[in-house]
Amino acid sequence: MSGTVLLRILLSAVPVLLLDRITKIWVVEAMDLRNLGRIEVIDPYFNLSMAWNRGINFGLMNMGMSGRWVLVAVALAIVLGLLVWVRRADGWAAPLGVGLVTGGALGNVWDRVQYGAVADFINMSCCGIANPFAFNVADAAIFAGVAVLILFVRERPAVSG
Repeated sequence: MSGTVLLRILLSAVPVLLLDRITKIWVVEAMDLRNLGRIEVIDPYFNLSMAWNRGINFGLMNMGMSGRWVLVAVALAIVLGLLVWVRRADGWAAPLGVGLVTGGALGNVWDRVQYGAVADFINMSCCGIANPFAFNVADAAIFAGVAVLILFVRERPAVSG
């Protein structure tokens, strides 16, 4: 992997990881959302609502406390796979997308190690539809990173010899 690609990955991954950790320390711990459960901010559009995700997206495949290490291993394997794959891609999009996914995945891995589950707390609803789900900064970064990879990355063709 070239130094430029690695730098681009780090420039997107590190801020995501830091912002994710700062928001979780502030909201979950300092504001004590883990005990309060819910804080209405701009109801119903934006609220803080504590949700411990022991599964994958939206709590699917809830594996409980024992399954957290399986999900940690899966997340780390995906990050490693993306880091190997990104060496084949050209341009700015692949390192940006991989960095966003990596920063988000490492933020959620940190949660699983520290809390035993991912701390989700951002709840947004609109237009008379009450959204029962919560997410966090890491989740938003993973979503954005995957969107960048899908929409903007064009892999180099294989070299035939």
